[in-house]
Amino acid sequence: MHDLVLKGGRVIDPSQGIDRVADVGFSSGRCTGVGDNLVGRVVRDVSGSIVTPGLIDLHTHVYWGGTSLGVDPDDYSRQSAVTTCVDTGSAGPGNYPGFRAHVIEPAQSRVLALLHVSFAGIFAFSPTIMVGESADMRLMAAREAVAVAVADRQNIAGIKVRVGRNASGANGIAPLDVALDVADAAALPLMVHIDEPPPTYEAVVSRLRPGDILTHCFRPFPNAPMLADGQIRKAVLEARARGVLFDIGHGMGSFAWATARAMTRAGFWPDTISSDVHAMCIRGPAYNLLRTMTKFLTLGMPLDNCIAAATSRAASALRRPDLGTLASGAAADASVLRITKEAIALEDVLGEVVMGPEQLSPVGMVIGGVWQDAIPPLQS
Repeated sequence: MHDLVLKGGRVIDPSQGIDRVADVGFSSGRCTGVGDNLVGRVVRDVSGSIVTPGLIDLHTHVYWGGTSLGVDPDDYSRQSAVTTCVDTGSAGPGNYPGFRAHVIEPAQSRVLALLHVSFAGIFAFSPTIMVGESADMRLMAAREAVAVAVADRQNIAGIKVRVGRNASGANGIAPLDVALDVADAAALPLMVHIDEPPPTYEAVVSRLRPGDILTHCFRPFPNAPMLADGQIRKAVLEARARGVLFDIGHGMGSFAWATARAMTRAGFWPDTISSDVHAMCIRGPAYNLLRTMTKFLTLGMPLDNCIAAATSRAASALRRPDLGTLASGAAADASVLRITKEAIALEDVLGEVVMGPEQLSPVGMVIGGVWQDAIPPLQS
């Protein structure tokens, strides 16, 4: 007898190669597997819907109330059927204890952190104040970041740094070198933000190691991953060959249809899909993870690959094998979605709009074995 059974949905679990109508069971805070005719104390009919492992948004900003760019993780999760929000650098070692006490621990959704090497994290990001936290090397807190990350392996899943003309200013690529050392000392993956040059896209990816993550990988010119003729930069191909991971991180400035078309035509699809949701893009152009995934369905990405990019591959990037799967013994997380054959206007960060023929929408989710209904996503 299972505690909870999701019955009759189309189960798509790329981690196990499953795509069929089946039931999914949960008991004692764990997934108890996929099967037929499962019996549960609580049974929820999800026929006509898609059941996936709990969606992981690998790039979010959910230090709500502690930073100007934070959104509430529970509200956001229910808008997008996301069960795990990975906050990428909102907090650094100086303010991480507040993030843990006031957001991570009380949240109903799972919140994991990529700790910023900047002592105060991303502290000045708003429509009126914009100060790059990597522009002052005095804030690069290597020793403190390692100490905080090692002390909380349960909640800190990686290290974050932001470089580019906006984020690191005259310091260029120097903060990345600090972050590489921090990630190595803490034995954690590193996620790197890139914005406008300097440094160049090539300079950044050439430093990254297997398992490191470049977010904003389909950003517009300048610092796009391909040349004007659509050819992918050699350094990008070399980075992928040695195991660097490429993440979307849509946000308010980092996804362009022109870049996405060129890269996918060349057969270069992202490893992971994430929203980079924050206070300045949750009402557009990013909105949420499902809207970002819908853009990749529109580009021709198969549904199972699209789901893998937000489940099993995201879990692998985090080195969390208990997430992103419906295998027996995994975390009791699942997302329930629908594909509706309704046209949707999908804008990029430059204002180009592409009409998608269908869209993903949230129905609900299971977090820790407990069902939660979805709520309507925010609109522009």
